[in-house]
Amino acid sequence: MKHDPLPKWEYNVYLLLSLGIHFYAFYEAYLSSREHEDRLDEVVGLEPDLSLWGLKKDVTDFEWTFWMEWAYSWIIWLMLGHALVSQIGRIFWGKHRWQFLMAYGVAACWWVLGMRGLAAVFLNAVIFYMIAKLRAPLLTWLSSALMLFMLHNETVENTQRGWYGTENEYYLLQFTLTVRCLFYTSFCLEYKDRQSPDSSNSNSFLSMLVYAFYYPLFHNGPIIPFNEFSKQMQRQDARLPDFPLAGLAADVLRLLLWWCLAELMIRVTYMHAMYSDYPVLEEVSYWTLGGLALAQVLFFYVKYLVLYGFPALIMQLDGLAAPALPRCVSTMHCFSGIWRCFDVGLHRFLVRYIYIPMGGSHSGAGGMLLATALTFVFVCYWHGGHGYLWYWAGLNCAGIIVEQTVRKLLSLPSIQERIDRHLSPRTFRQLHAALASVSLAMLILTNLVFLGGEEVGRIYWDRLFVRSWPWVPLAVLSCLYCFTQVGIEWSLFLFPRYKYKFPLCARTASER
Repeated sequence: MKHDPLPKWEYNVYLLLSLGIHFYAFYEAYLSSREHEDRLDEVVGLEPDLSLWGLKKDVTDFEWTFWMEWAYSWIIWLMLGHALVSQIGRIFWGKHRWQFLMAYGVAACWWVLGMRGLAAVFLNAVIFYMIAKLRAPLLTWLSSALMLFMLHNETVENTQRGWYGTENEYYLLQFTLTVRCLFYTSFCLEYKDRQSPDSSNSNSFLSMLVYAFYYPLFHNGPIIPFNEFSKQMQRQDARLPDFPLAGLAADVLRLLLWWCLAELMIRVTYMHAMYSDYPVLEEVSYWTLGGLALAQVLFFYVKYLVLYGFPALIMQLDGLAAPALPRCVSTMHCFSGIWRCFDVGLHRFLVRYIYIPMGGSHSGAGGMLLATALTFVFVCYWHGGHGYLWYWAGLNCAGIIVEQTVRKLLSLPSIQERIDRHLSPRTFRQLHAALASVSLAMLILTNLVFLGGEEVGRIYWDRLFVRSWPWVPLAVLSCLYCFTQVGIEWSLFLFPRYKYKFPLCARTASER
């Protein structure tokens, strides 16, 4: 629309205010964490850690603790083994190295999940390949839904738990099969479009196994649709790529810095433990509430820079382009932006296989509403379908629909003409930032429901927007107004085509 870049002094003022708000809120959250440390240790348990200045460690974020335990024990070494096999394969096996990498993925699966876990992954691949040959998208989706349902069936869960000696082994199988479900679905839906004689190799069962057992993406993603994976794989040749060692070292260093930052955050601020103790949330200050919210969403961002960044780096050593890493959530100011730029692989999957086939934004208001609703129904169901997830998905769905509706209204010629006539670009920019601050407030609230549960969302809504009306809500929106001005400036003028990749990744992708 009618956006002009901010004057440099004004942008600097908003940037400094945003940074100041972040740092002061984090400081208040840090002080509150120290104040309630003994209580949190009794209620949820903090892990003693003498390695970092004697600070205790908040281990109540299950996802980070779970993946770090597996990373230290096996996954890092198996990933490095994959990279070694891949580089050796470029020299000795040529174009057949993908089959050897598939064999390596099968062996790694057997090593960490056991023979029964391997059998479960392989059996599902066989079933979905048979479904793919029928070229029936409806049957594919029904099979995917059935697979996800069976993963959360009590009888199946008890059976799979009996395969392992620890809960962590069982949950690794659950995570793996949940991610594999999207890969199987993608293969089936792409299979129906590949009917020419020269594409028969892409339709083979072996090609599905290469896709399903590609180890860097095996346990937790990121998600890559089969059409993208297959095209990139077929473009590869047998020569050893010229990777700059300085770029590789910088990428590894960057990963280590992200990991250290995540580990430091859960020692300095006990945001996850405090979210597990509702009475503490009811009594802390408003600044502490804001600091905990910002710390939660930023830790989630840094966590996925690590969880997706390491597989992305291994993929680049294979000559494949991974989806762009998540964009910093502090620069987001709309629902559509967070979905488009955070988990890029999942977004591509949802748009390609659900939103567009159901009509998308080009099928009228009814078609857009149906496509958006079905997309979020699947997202919620894929994440487990728990009660708080339905609240989260519903709020995100409503946010997307409102934003799409406003965009369509503003794109009408009559309204554009009135905007051009009555609003200067500066006034329109200020109005946009004010409305976006409301959207950002709701976006943060929905993410807190996703990260902390519906009770955490209720406490935030009640304390910040109901009991403290009107001064605290106005203060919150004023802070978010600064954030949105910086976010708009980044999105439109400073980094309009921002897609974070490693320097090494960008170089190899441009060479291809």
